[in-house]
Amino acid sequence: MQTPTLLEMMTRLIGEPSVSCTLPEWDQSNLGVIELLASWLEPLGFQCEVLPVPDYPGKANLVATRGSGDGGLVLAGHTDTVPFNAELWQSDPFTLTERDQRFYGLGSCDMKAFFALAIEAIKALDTRDLNAPLIILATADEESSMSGARALANSGYPRARYAVVGEPTSLTPVRMHKGIMMESLRIKGRAGHSSNPALGASALDAMHSALGTLLSFRQELQENHQNSAFDVSVPTLNLGCVHGGDNPNRICGQCDLEYDLRPLPGMNIANLREEVDKRLAPIADQFGVELTHEPLFPGVPSFETAKTADLVATAERLTGQASKAVAFATEAPFLQSLGMETIVLGPGSIDQAHQPDEYLAFDQIQPTIDLLQQLIQRYCLAPHKESS
Repeated sequence: MQTPTLLEMMTRLIGEPSVSCTLPEWDQSNLGVIELLASWLEPLGFQCEVLPVPDYPGKANLVATRGSGDGGLVLAGHTDTVPFNAELWQSDPFTLTERDQRFYGLGSCDMKAFFALAIEAIKALDTRDLNAPLIILATADEESSMSGARALANSGYPRARYAVVGEPTSLTPVRMHKGIMMESLRIKGRAGHSSNPALGASALDAMHSALGTLLSFRQELQENHQNSAFDVSVPTLNLGCVHGGDNPNRICGQCDLEYDLRPLPGMNIANLREEVDKRLAPIADQFGVELTHEPLFPGVPSFETAKTADLVATAERLTGQASKAVAFATEAPFLQSLGMETIVLGPGSIDQAHQPDEYLAFDQIQPTIDLLQQLIQRYCLAPHKESS
């Protein structure tokens, strides 16, 4: 079977729905995308393994490997997209549309097109005599639970020496990003007539105290942790939404909060969660309420690769761009946990991700192909000496 053209690959990838979402009515399988990629990589000599994600029916990772031995390079990305509002798009989200020197479509930027560009780069290389393995890694559910990357990290597979996560960075190397925690606080009080506070226990009063506790904790974190590499140099804690009570003349029986916390590199998610638990615990006794604090999902660790790392130095040299730090989270820390030197580097701007009329500009296409070929040449085809 002949591998399709770049345009055909992009068209078919965009046309294969693979939304992942925490809401079941939106969530979809990613197997269609995985099967397409495998069908294109196998004729190029890749051994393709489809690995179902445990406890997530219809979700799978693809590990496609060419070559063997130590070292090597992983080109990694996710196969899913975010949900969308079709009525806000100027064109069909699932139809690759050319307009204004751009390719429009859901996943064109974030990040299905990366796979098509990687395959296009590989097609033009002679990969029969690899000195180290080349691995294409396609994961499930990055936009929701990151279950695919977590499953790989838990299994300890795949392994190589270097990994590039092709998220949209406008082809600027990213060696550092914040983590993300999304947490819920549920306070259960006791409803009663508002004319006599003794008849109930106000969950809203308790929540007021909890909010103050979280804001004080935020201030402490920001006083004690700074990293000037980030545009927002401190960890952030955002109070996202509060829901509670049902009537002005009724003591509030329940109040719920959801918030996110984005730690800097070096800050541990488990330790942060434990500290919040410790600070919130006295509120239950003080207000006579039940308090439940738990994660909405396990969280994504912060990520950092040293500026002196070979992959960082190589990416800076090839792109002509200094590496940077970003606030958004990726699968990079999970690949790093497998022992790989990791960066985030891909076509398109993160500003276009998760937006109606998502697009990939034409002027990002050939530079991406050229860059990936140079990385493959260095880490898989040419004998590689570690930098001192």
